[in-house]
Amino acid sequence: MIVIDGSSPVPPFEQLRAQFARQIQDRTLAVGSRLPTIRNLAADLGLAVNTVGRAYRELEEAGLIETRGRAGTFVAAAGEQGRERARRAAAEYAAVVSSVGIDPEEAIRIVRAALTPGLAAPASS
Repeated sequence: MIVIDGSSPVPPFEQLRAQFARQIQDRTLAVGSRLPTIRNLAADLGLAVNTVGRAYRELEEAGLIETRGRAGTFVAAAGEQGRERARRAAAEYAAVVSSVGIDPEEAIRIVRAALTPGLAAPASS
């Protein structure tokens, strides 16, 4: 279920993109699942068609969904490739953090700040 918070400082397209990405990554939306059409989802959520279209474009660019012309939009198998790419990036980040002497707790705070729009980066100790 997708919920858009109109009072959030996060733009609606980003809320939509993030919720779909999370559902794909935690496998709530399985590979091959068909997504609603842009027009139908926009109407259901009370959003502009362009807002939903932008979220879908960003998900497609990330390899999480694929559009198959008139057949519709589906969760892509490439989502697993994205998960593996994230694991590799995490391993590289861990190596960098270790090499510059940042402790694990601060490294996690840095990642949280990077993943949370509007959150200030932590001050170094």
